[in-house]
Amino acid sequence: MDIGIGDRREMGATVNVGAIQTDMLRSARFRVEREAHWRQLDDLVTRAEKGGAAALGYDEVRNLAGGYRQAMNSLSVARDISLDRALIAYLESLCARAYLVVYAPQESLGGLVTRLLVQGIPQAVRRSALPLFIGFLALILGALAGYKLCTSDPSWFYAFVPPELADQRTPDASADYLRSTIYGDDEHAGDRLAAFSAFLFSHNTTIVVLIFTLGIFVSLPSFILTFYNGLILGAFFAMFARKGLGFDVFGWLSIHGVTELAAIAIACAGGARLGLAVLLPGARTRKEALRHQGHDAVKLAILAALMLIVAAFIEGFLRQLIQDPVWRLAIGWGMGVFWVGWLLLSGRENNVSREPVR
Repeated sequence: MDIGIGDRREMGATVNVGAIQTDMLRSARFRVEREAHWRQLDDLVTRAEKGGAAALGYDEVRNLAGGYRQAMNSLSVARDISLDRALIAYLESLCARAYLVVYAPQESLGGLVTRLLVQGIPQAVRRSALPLFIGFLALILGALAGYKLCTSDPSWFYAFVPPELADQRTPDASADYLRSTIYGDDEHAGDRLAAFSAFLFSHNTTIVVLIFTLGIFVSLPSFILTFYNGLILGAFFAMFARKGLGFDVFGWLSIHGVTELAAIAIACAGGARLGLAVLLPGARTRKEALRHQGHDAVKLAILAALMLIVAAFIEGFLRQLIQDPVWRLAIGWGMGVFWVGWLLLSGRENNVSREPVR
């Protein structure tokens, strides 16, 4: 018996409609059997998204993990038996949200900052021995060179120190005037010191930013800028020492300079990490080496900025309030001990069992 073309079309349409109806029934049955678990998981995920995992109780957290596994299993089955796309899209969205809640780190901003200070920065410093050596070496060599040159010939002072930074403290100034700039003996010294502190903080912040960012050029500009800051330091110390004020200016510099100058050297170390990545990439490409070294370099830059803020507070308040050079030395080098203790000891318990904090 022959079947006409029209009859075959009607039969095909009937088969397609039947298949669609069967798929719809299968999807509906699949949804009915599992929908209660999905809704429970959706509710837990929504609450965790709003208030974090801490907003859930112990049993709810356990149900969240179990519900996530069930939803993943449902998604796998739905894909295998080709259920309707709307159901698959819903399960994909639910599983993605649940994954972020279950596995993504649930840290507040305060937690991230604490982790950075307790682990990230100290561990980055301990991984940066060579760059830190470069930074402090540049500063120390510059200070020694500036001191030696200005001791033998005071005219070198004018070559090293910008006029706005000297602020009338030059080799031609009297010992009494130089002493007044250390201890604030005259009535206008406080105003001058406050203005100079603001200028010096702005100057040092600019220098730190330049030292860090220019380090990518094979570290050389960072080294030169840090060396130049050492020249200024050595020139200032030589000028005061020639007037018999070496101990006084050492205390004056120490109270804020231990932190401030260390910040400059650390910024140089951050720049050196970038420069060494370009110069000595090792088995990585230079782009990959920069990305790898950039994690620790940025942490060193953050540390330098933090130290500058602390130095600015000391310089703006404590240095003017505390006139005794012994106390200035104690505060300055006491801060140095604090920085060294924090950076060498903090976060060590994580070094053995975990990857470095990036």
